[in-house]
Amino acid sequence: MKTINFNNQKITPCKIVCVGRNYVEHIKELNNEIPSEPVYFIKPNSSISEKIKYREGMHYEGEISFLIKNKKITGVGFGFDLTLRDIQSKLKQKGLPWERCKAFRASAVFSDFVEINDINDLEVEVVKNNEVVQKGGMELMIYKPEFLVIDIDKIFGLDDGDIIMSGTPKGVGKVERGDEFIGRIYKNEKILVEKKWIVMEN
Repeated sequence: MKTINFNNQKITPCKIVCVGRNYVEHIKELNNEIPSEPVYFIKPNSSISEKIKYREGMHYEGEISFLIKNKKITGVGFGFDLTLRDIQSKLKQKGLPWERCKAFRASAVFSDFVEINDINDLEVEVVKNNEVVQKGGMELMIYKPEFLVIDIDKIFGLDDGDIIMSGTPKGVGKVERGDEFIGRIYKNEKILVEKKWIVMEN
């Protein structure tokens, strides 16, 4: 089973619950409708990776990611929800599930997670090849983390070690071989989490 790092411990998530369409500007850039309720999909444990592995037509989506314990947020980290965009577009047109484009191996790439008690004023940033391409805080989310924890637990149940990926701000784009990415989580404009990746061959 795949693990993530939290406070120098190895944690094995059972599942990753992802929130789609949670930032209005990102919804607009993909020409989607604003949802009347949260859009959820699940990535399995096998999708977890510490590396970004190149795949044709893959897009990056940087996200504030929350680690769960006792049905509460106990840690925060940076996560990439990697998406095979062309396949996603075809699936959406046919009204089919998204697993092929969202839940493949190494589609959930994480930094280390750090302990957090106060989740206010968090912000995510993605730097691609020395250019800031994504930046957005919790104030831009349609559905806030506290609500998501309660709602997700009602629907799927939340177990210790589960991760919630809370959605992505505008600025998503293609992943190319050799790209350098830096993912950051800020709290009160100070870096809380930071990790760098170089895109490698699959």
